Formats: sequence, C-alpha cells, structure tokens
Amino acid sequence: MNRAVFLDRDGVLTRSVVRDGRPYPPASAAEAEVPAEVAPALRRLKAAGYRLIVATNQPDVARGRQRREVVEVINAGLFAQLPLDEIRVCYHDDDDRCECRKPEPGLLLQSPPHDLPRSVMIGDRWRDIEAGRRAGVRATVLIDRRYDEPCRVTPDLRVYSLSEAVDWILGLDTEAVR
Repeated sequence: MNRAVFLDRDGVLTRSVVRDGRPYPPASAAEAEVPAEVAPALRRLKAAGYRLIVATNQPDVARGRQRREVVEVINAGLFAQLPLDEIRVCYHDDDDRCECRKPEPGLLLQSPPHDLPRSVMIGDRWRDIEAGRRAGVRATVLIDRRYDEPCRVTPDLRVYSLSEAVDWILGLDTEAVR
C-alpha cells in the first residue's frame, strides 16, 4: 500500500474566501485562487513518494448554494495545475449523517486503500484534523488561517503555510530513517 498526504481543498490548496472571520469555498473557478507556494510544495511531496489525495467537504451543494458542476470544474482546474492523484468529495451536509463528511473518516478510508499509519492529513479546520485522527493517519497538520472559530482538537503540528507543513512531513521521513 502507498502512503498518502490527504489535503483539504479550500484553505489549503486554494486561498480561503473569508467573510466575517469565517472561511467559505470559492463560488466559481475564477475565484479558486491557488497560491504560488502550493505547486512546488506538492511536487516535493510527490518526489518523496507520497500520493496526493484531496479530501474535501462541499456541503453547499446539499444546501442548494452551489452546483455540483461548479465544484467539478474547480476540481478539474486543480488537477490541471497541481500534481494531484485523486480528489474525493463529500457533497453532504451534517444532517445527512454520512460517513464521508469530515470529521468522519470516510473520505480517507475510500478505495484504493492507503498505508494510513504512514500517511498525513493537512487541513485548515478542526474537521480535517479530526477526520485524520479517526482514520488513523500518522500525523495531522493544521494550517492556521486565523479564522474566527475554535479548533476543537489539537493537531500534531500547527503551521501557517503549506510549505511549512511539507518541510515538517519530509523531516518525519528523515527521522524514520535514523
């Protein structure tokens, strides 16, 4: 089995759309801005042998605020720009009580299976961190975007950029070899 880095989409791969201190997904492909640091950081993870899997909640589809087709166009744009292996999407809302909506671990547990004890989850909200923990990944990393909301769980690492997260993950690999 392959090890993976699971990545949240909005706030990790795309710049957050923040209103009143709360993050929201981009409303269109034009609004889905990928910061310059993202592609080089992901290439470093790929070179180290990680599969890169996006695990994203998109509840605005269930809420009627977003069309599934728009989410798919945004995701196709990310595939075109970034060295991603897969994008897994949960279109449900909390009331649906599905196994794939983070903080549930379903998106991380889907086939094909990955070596979760050698994998990492990177997110920008507590739901991402909790999903990684419930799935049994080696480590969880919170990219702190300073949203006006509490982080209900403690990540293994809190950083302020994807590049910092990648540096730490690659350092874990070096420590494991020693």
